[in-house]
Amino acid sequence: MSRVLPILLSAVLLLHLLAGFSQAHDPAEEMAAAAERFITSLDDKAKEQALFEFNADARQHWRFVPAERYGLKIADMTESQRLGAHALLNSGLTHKGYRQALSIMTLEAILHDLENKNPIRDPAKYYVAIFGTPGEKATWGWRFEGHHLSINFTIVDGKLFSVTPSFFGANPAVVQAGPHKGLEILKAEQQLARELVQSLSAEQRKKAVIATEAPRDIITGQERKVNRGQFSPAEGIPFAELNEQQQAMLLKLVNEYAAKYRSEIVAQIDKREPFTDGQGMVFAWAGGTDPGEGHYYRVQTPAFLFEYDNTQNNANHVHAVWRHFDGDFGEDLLRKHYDEAEHHQE
Repeated sequence: MSRVLPILLSAVLLLHLLAGFSQAHDPAEEMAAAAERFITSLDDKAKEQALFEFNADARQHWRFVPAERYGLKIADMTESQRLGAHALLNSGLTHKGYRQALSIMTLEAILHDLENKNPIRDPAKYYVAIFGTPGEKATWGWRFEGHHLSINFTIVDGKLFSVTPSFFGANPAVVQAGPHKGLEILKAEQQLARELVQSLSAEQRKKAVIATEAPRDIITGQERKVNRGQFSPAEGIPFAELNEQQQAMLLKLVNEYAAKYRSEIVAQIDKREPFTDGQGMVFAWAGGTDPGEGHYYRVQTPAFLFEYDNTQNNANHVHAVWRHFDGDFGEDLLRKHYDEAEHHQE
């Protein structure tokens, strides 16, 4: 365990140095190049663990609990392979998103110490899996995943992106003791939503607060596909019924989920199915509104769902996810891709 964090830190330092030498500025090209370099570093045994057919069932087998996973585990990688894994992760995220991902991994080391050296808490127990053959014009995907972190990319025709399911969690949400005391990785996701619900008038709260008790976890759980029927008709307060300041707060909250990913990727997704203009957006809250009280909220648009729950461990354990009702794992993009491919073959 003691060697893991220095390895993570060395990866970060090296990547910052390399960033100044070469930037393609096209995320699809950078991802493909990073994935190809990572694959080149693997021996046959590692390839068996890390590489899958694009349509393999494993591609949609995502989880956020501590468990064994499909893919090559960081603990089983060489130092060169670890650096390659971090280069791939860095290729799709902003500095903020990458920092949050590393911090979530660091929490595993903190939990390891807090829980009397619990072996399931391990910052090297994160996995990289690549689905299909990366290429500048290819359709392929990859995942970086472990406890409280699931980053899923699907790239179609080397240009179209899907990033859902996107899960970032934190336990503890706020570190209470030790050298990392005060660390709060997903602070904005909680603070902005609480400020918004506390700003609502009595009449607005009647619509926005859908339950006095929060569910014990995000409703979508680890389901491969979101059941739209569970969220239809949408409960909560519509964007149009918020004042200008409240609308700005809600859009800023949604941006916290999106801003983990590179701006080029987010802009492309938003252009296809807008979620940054408030159209069709609904905000719902459940549970207490004061710090320390269990709470849950969600924001949904016609296409997307953002869910957050903080009830476990005396409301100090966060689960936050971004889902696409009809397009997780790029299913919407793939349907169009296959339809057009079949049309061109006629």
